[in-house]
Amino acid sequence: MRSLTQPGPVATERMKAVPCRAHPVQLPLAAGATVNEAITGALARAGFSSGYVTLENVAVAPMRYVIPANAPDDTHVAWYSDTHAPDGVVVIERAGVIVGTRDGEPFMHCHGIWREPDGARRAGHLLPHDTIIAANAQLHGWGTEGAVFVAREDPETNFKLFAAEPTEPAAARPNALVATIRPNGDVCLAIEALCRANGRSSATIHGVGSLVGVDFTDNRHVPSYATEVFITRGEVSASTCSLDVALVGLDGEIHEGRLKRGTNPVCITFELLVAFAD
Repeated sequence: MRSLTQPGPVATERMKAVPCRAHPVQLPLAAGATVNEAITGALARAGFSSGYVTLENVAVAPMRYVIPANAPDDTHVAWYSDTHAPDGVVVIERAGVIVGTRDGEPFMHCHGIWREPDGARRAGHLLPHDTIIAANAQLHGWGTEGAVFVAREDPETNFKLFAAEPTEPAAARPNALVATIRPNGDVCLAIEALCRANGRSSATIHGVGSLVGVDFTDNRHVPSYATEVFITRGEVSASTCSLDVALVGLDGEIHEGRLKRGTNPVCITFELLVAFAD
């Protein structure tokens, strides 16, 4: 399987999962706020500092985003492109958002697909403090109780990444996991291992991350060694993981499809909400 040599020491723990209670949410987004303020604020008003939400048909202006790029030096295996700044209103067709905290402040990590004013369909990593909600909208997803995402310096990758961490008190009757997966392990096999470790054989999977190239079940292959990915539909059924994803590579091309199980290693990180049936 493909792999990348990260700049720092390889961490012993290759994935982390914290049981939590995931509460469904459907919340308004107010026009005029940054995407970061609107999403983290809406979730906070519902009583949650962390979770996973989906954006669909949300207008933003201005829109600012980046895509994967080659690292400028050997301190990282990959980096970000220059900022893309389309003129006019951009419509986010769909995006996945992990919500947590960074440096003590609300923060979010968002990958998605959007339609620019010229009609071009683009994808990437949204810059949440530089993108503004242009019209009132709705989000839906989950807030988490008993576990959160907290951005921490990660020596292995030399990035500040969301880590899954417990909160006090622990959630009563956990029905989900807040989880993170480290580089070079297959994402589907890692999710299956997390479910087995928690005695579950079925779940829905939600999250964003990056992969080292991509193999789809229809035999398409994306050679880009760094990709920005979000899950459009994910499940574990009878202990087997199936992930439909959308992603963008170094060349800016969008790819969508179902991941081939066992051949898709994580590039930098994968951040997940694994939701079990009660």
